[in-house]
Amino acid sequence: MKVEETRLKGVFVIEPNFFGDHRGYFMEAFNLADFESKIGPIQFIQDNESKSKRGVLRGLHLQLPPYSQAKLVRVIEGVVLDVIVDLRKDSKTFGEHLTIELSDENRKQLFIPRGFAHGFVVLSETARFSYKVDNAYSPKSETGIRWNDHSLAIDWKIDAAEVILSEKDKQLLSFEEFKKQHAACEF
Repeated sequence: MKVEETRLKGVFVIEPNFFGDHRGYFMEAFNLADFESKIGPIQFIQDNESKSKRGVLRGLHLQLPPYSQAKLVRVIEGVVLDVIVDLRKDSKTFGEHLTIELSDENRKQLFIPRGFAHGFVVLSETARFSYKVDNAYSPKSETGIRWNDHSLAIDWKIDAAEVILSEKDKQLLSFEEFKKQHAACEF
């Protein structure tokens, strides 16, 4: 696999080995030994998958310590714009975001360490999104930041009128509210 660290320390874009011919293709989506030799130790404990239609925006989500999660995300079918926001207070890029298009055609994956809010929006008719996590889901530790927070100024590459949110995501905090409520939180 090819691995490239992004401008956000600890965040990596991964391009798995891909072999295609007239029959179709083979791709090794994850190899623990290869991952750990290039990125570092990890113990993923769960795989999750969602299917969404165009305009569905999920995020920006995170879990607070001790239930913070590192994620390895990819798209099995379709196209999404994946977005992360650095919430590590000791990071030089605190409050900065990164966007990357993930699709079944580019086969790129994104490794997101603990300490980031994460979300994505579906840009194709439908998309199947898959991700591994390294910690258990904890509803009481779940929080997030509003997708359209003005101070973050994220370009989601879709008209706001097309965005479809869950009721829970409509109630997420602004970035300023998040910083105030979780000032003592260390990832």
